[in-house]
Formats: sequence, structure tokens, C-alpha cells
Amino acid sequence: MHEKHVPLRKCLGCGEMIGKKGAVRVVRSKDGEVSLDLTGKKAGRGAYLCRDSECLEKIRSAKKLDRALKCQVPDEIYDSIVKELSSDQ
Repeated sequence: MHEKHVPLRKCLGCGEMIGKKGAVRVVRSKDGEVSLDLTGKKAGRGAYLCRDSECLEKIRSAKKLDRALKCQVPDEIYDSIVKELSSDQ
């Protein structure tokens, strides 16, 4: 039986390859709006991180998300990521 292909994405924090469905995606749209993309289908430049709070702290302290999206990421986005990570547990 043929197994279905699982797309992999690289976490900004730890650098591990994770399945797209298991990752949290943050996207910057063409008009510069940054938002959390839980569906993985929004148009724009995306960055992925695994569902680990330690990775989120690494990303936040080193401003890796700002560099990946090429813009300033507001604190509300980080708050919504924390809320999403806490809802998984």
C-alpha cells in the first residue's frame, strides 16, 4: 500500500523538520499584515515553528520571526501563539 506524502517544514527555533499539520504557521500578507495561520492555506510569506514553548522563547528572544517574515512582528501575534500552544496541552 502506498503511503501518503507528508509535507515537512523546518522549525525556526530548533531547526527540526516537522510535519506541516503539526506546525504553527505565521504569515505576512502582501499588505504587511501579520497573522496566525491555523489552516496553513493563507496567502503570503510564511514561517513555521513546532508546538514547543522553548522554541517560541528562542524565536522571540533572537527575533527570528521578524527576520523570517521581513517585518516587525507585533506582541499580539506572540500572545496568540502562546494561547494556541497552551490549548494543545
